[in-house]
Amino acid sequence: MLTQEQIDFYQTHGYVVVEDVVSADDIAELRRITDAFVEKSREVTEHTHVFDLEPEHMPEAPRLRRLKNPVGLHPIYERMLHHDYILDSVAQLVGPNIRYQTSKLNMKSAGFGSPVEWHQDFAFGGDKTNDDMLSVGLVIDDMTQENGGLLFIPGSHKGPIYNHYQNDVFVGGITDPNFRPDNAVPVEVKAGGITIHHTRTLHASAPNRSGQSRRLFLLQYCAADALSPLPITDWTVFDAALLRGTQPREPRYADLPPVPRPTKPRTGRSGSIYEQQTLLTKKQVVGNTS
Repeated sequence: MLTQEQIDFYQTHGYVVVEDVVSADDIAELRRITDAFVEKSREVTEHTHVFDLEPEHMPEAPRLRRLKNPVGLHPIYERMLHHDYILDSVAQLVGPNIRYQTSKLNMKSAGFGSPVEWHQDFAFGGDKTNDDMLSVGLVIDDMTQENGGLLFIPGSHKGPIYNHYQNDVFVGGITDPNFRPDNAVPVEVKAGGITIHHTRTLHASAPNRSGQSRRLFLLQYCAADALSPLPITDWTVFDAALLRGTQPREPRYADLPPVPRPTKPRTGRSGSIYEQQTLLTKKQVVGNTS
């Protein structure tokens, strides 16, 4: 479980790093299975429901940037979803009733791993009644500044929810012209450690310019009473996603800042955040390593 000092750090800064959470044997198995999926990506030339490809991907030189919903693809990923230390830590931060949201495995391969521009996770699905939502990043390879490690802006989870629309099109990154990531903090974590960040914490990652890969398995959790404000007519999906505790039937409302919305029905590029962010005209982390 998290120490009180770590809980206080998370509540103040919107993120926390914990080393030595996952065993060396499990990390070895995660690497082996992830490598197998990279090999399997040789069979495709376009994005699929499993693979998100780098632009230069070729069957003879596979370049995979994301494995989509890995929890549903192999038992080792699902086992990490239920990892006792991780769930205990999540419970300390969002409460005893925990629901699973989604998962992804982001890969920054040596020398070409794509960047991720500044964004807030809440903007991607900010239709929940409270923001007790977070992401746990399980570090599969040592994460450093050189290989595209995560960048956070401390305390940003207590600030506004920024606009992620450009000309009414959702682009998966911040478009506010006044936004400046001046106080960004890079985090470095050894393989087997985890990062935890709040759904409103501003974060990004630079491209991988090093000779070392950087694979990060992201698990998104929320308090079970963080629900859509719209009536839920079928509770089957919600009940199935419950990991601990009980599923409240009534949402808990929190006083949240407004989520910027388009003036017309939401549009944008389909696919992952990588595809959405190709539409961004103002980019702030491309080419940077800190």
